[in-house]
Amino acid sequence: MSKVLSTVRNTWRGLTSMRTALVLLFLLALAAIPGALLPQRSLNSGKVDTYIANRPTLGPLMDKLELFDVFGSFWFTAVYVLLFISLVGCILPRCLDHAKALRTPPVATPRNLRRLPHHFTTEVDGETAEEVVARVRGQLKGWRVAERSEANSLTLSAEKGYTRELGNLVFHLSLVGLLVAIAVGKLFSYEGNVVVIANDGPGICTTSPAVFDSFRAGNVEDGTGMTPLCVRVKDFTADYLPNGQAEQFTSNIEYQAGDDLTTNTWQQDQLQVNHPLRVAGDRVYLQGHGYAPTFTVLFPNGETRTETIQWEPTDGTTFLSSGVMRFDPPAGLYPDNDERRKNQIAIEGLFAPTASLHGGSLLSSSFPAMNDPAVAVDIYKGDAGLDTGAPQSLFSLSPDLIDQGRLVKQDRVNLMPGESSTLSDGTQVRFDGAEEFVNLQVSHDPAQTYVLIFALSMMAGLLVSLVVKRRRIWVRVTSQPDSRRTVVELGGLARTDQAGWGDEFDRLTSRLLSTERSRDLSLQE
Repeated sequence: MSKVLSTVRNTWRGLTSMRTALVLLFLLALAAIPGALLPQRSLNSGKVDTYIANRPTLGPLMDKLELFDVFGSFWFTAVYVLLFISLVGCILPRCLDHAKALRTPPVATPRNLRRLPHHFTTEVDGETAEEVVARVRGQLKGWRVAERSEANSLTLSAEKGYTRELGNLVFHLSLVGLLVAIAVGKLFSYEGNVVVIANDGPGICTTSPAVFDSFRAGNVEDGTGMTPLCVRVKDFTADYLPNGQAEQFTSNIEYQAGDDLTTNTWQQDQLQVNHPLRVAGDRVYLQGHGYAPTFTVLFPNGETRTETIQWEPTDGTTFLSSGVMRFDPPAGLYPDNDERRKNQIAIEGLFAPTASLHGGSLLSSSFPAMNDPAVAVDIYKGDAGLDTGAPQSLFSLSPDLIDQGRLVKQDRVNLMPGESSTLSDGTQVRFDGAEEFVNLQVSHDPAQTYVLIFALSMMAGLLVSLVVKRRRIWVRVTSQPDSRRTVVELGGLARTDQAGWGDEFDRLTSRLLSTERSRDLSLQE
């Protein structure tokens, strides 16, 4: 039993040592590197799937090691928890020691002050030991001073710089608080991303995770307790330099929160990059933008179907985008579902906001702003997979449907706004132009304010611990019984190596013993 207790005690001492805490902090920083270099499922699951698909051997192994969910992995959490325990076990005893030191008088004067790194001896005429001690003590304002009597002399012990250890403790306590705040944020936060067409449409309301294109909830959140918030995007404006580099993104929005939802009152606001909407404990960020082409299909019976869907920017410089459209024929146009399914329309191709043709037909884009929009599309007819229930990509057609002949290409054409292509059965496909879309991120993190507070207090504590010097000074005053002279000895010691303490000691002795009757006997450094 005693051996078990000894093992537990030694393990606890090792875990709570400052050396172990530093090692764990280094490991935590090292463990975060894959999270910065590899795509993370919580941020973009599509990139993770593509990464794994491109590496059929290594990708699944990396996935098993949770390298695509680094900050929620078991090994990152283990290092995180061990660091937290180590810091708490290391800091609490230091806090108790510091509190005890604040109540403890400065240590007694050493017997031989000449052994200290800084030493000064002088004789004072016409003053008793009590008078010298009183004068010196009056000069030590801001120092913690203790006066003691020896056999034939009086001594003063003074210490300054306790704030250094306090700053050190504040830094480490703030680090613990930061870890706790981040953990609380992970538990109770949620984050959803959604694409909204910037045409003053109906927008979104955070009623459930289903309204988002992607949603990530904290460990104790399920998305049912979100703050009610409605956002409507009125427009979007991008400012570009002549070389096509983005200068500023601005989106005017309207929102409802709190009592506005019951009174149907819309508040005005403007989103910019790094300038989110903050309301009701949530933040709405403008994260990205792109273009959503609009196509209209005129079926042989005269009925039309119009869709505006976002396409994915494939070139971040010129915003050349790719995507698909899928149209289901009107009800009653075909006698049965099988026939209707064979006459669905699918469009796949490229959209250029500022069209540039290479070789007369190859579409590209020369500028990211929508100055001269055009599309280059393949038009298909057949089973577009609209009612199969199988998941499909938003930006590309299923190659299996094409390979199996269920989707047959009818035309390949370049279209400007207002131009159309007519298929063999009389169906017309018209390109109507494009709208801007924005990617909004709705974030809720109840611990975000505390993260900022602890981060600032960490910096303040670190600054104090680096600037403040911990030093001690001792004074021994001895009266000569056979004369009216009094011998004064001073010794100084810095608790930590600090450049400049010698100069400060010289200035301090000059100030403490400034009198016309003093005569230097020795100055030993």
